[in-house]
Amino acid sequence: MEALEDTWENLQKIIEEREDDLRKEAQRQEYNDNLRQEFAQAANSFHAWLTDTRVAMVDGQGDLEDQLAGVKKKSAEIADRKEDLRILEDLGAQMEEALILDNKYTEHSTVDLAQQWDQLDQLAMRMKHNLEQQIQARNTTGVSEDTLKEFSIMFKHFDKDKTGYLDHQEFKSCLRSLGYDLPIVEEGEEDPEFQAILRTVDPNGDGVVSMGEYMSFMISRETENVGSSQEVINAFKALTEQGKRLYVTEAELYQSLTKEQADYCIDRMNPYIDDKGREVPGAYDYKTFCEMLFSSSI
Repeated sequence: MEALEDTWENLQKIIEEREDDLRKEAQRQEYNDNLRQEFAQAANSFHAWLTDTRVAMVDGQGDLEDQLAGVKKKSAEIADRKEDLRILEDLGAQMEEALILDNKYTEHSTVDLAQQWDQLDQLAMRMKHNLEQQIQARNTTGVSEDTLKEFSIMFKHFDKDKTGYLDHQEFKSCLRSLGYDLPIVEEGEEDPEFQAILRTVDPNGDGVVSMGEYMSFMISRETENVGSSQEVINAFKALTEQGKRLYVTEAELYQSLTKEQADYCIDRMNPYIDDKGREVPGAYDYKTFCEMLFSSSI
């Protein structure tokens, strides 16, 4: 009888220990699940902010100064949000300590989010530098803000994933959209003209063209056009009386050019309209003609 009682007491102890182990395991699993959810909520929110901030920067509106101010503001916000990344890293460390290897509530990890934050920070710096470059080009080279805006819009159109880069095929399509007459070649066939451009735009051969590299290339080409256009404008101006008029007459064209050259200009030049909106008889707008001529010869 005594032996039976001892056996029963031992069995009760075993049952109590098992129940205690089960309670501890349930508490551990509850703690781990709460930790997963806390990390997931912070990680998903941080990732959404990363995505929204990237889109907002890349799709910046307004003139160049407005866009630069917007990028600077976002850059400061990016620096401030690094504290959120530290919180995520602390939560991630707690999960590692708890031996949590999976999280059904999110697809993001601290390493992944840290890399994306760093890429966003780098993008903000590149965009700031690029906008400053555009402002300087507008102020010093004669390239208009409308032209710079057109270049930027086309880059953004082909940068579908908002990375701030174009691969070579996207870059070629972008150039064609801007009027570059690049030949159509079969896949694998050499394209010497485009390869020559790539040697300038992508000298390290990393396979992509950044917004900054693209804008530097386009500004350089446009600056050449502005310079050449101004030279021709000055040549037409020299034909006018005392070189001061903003129009050239039919008589001046035939007097200074061959008949074929004069016919070409007259066929393509618009009649000159003075500042009061009146058409000047026999006068032609050589400035607009030159601007149109060089803008179509990219």
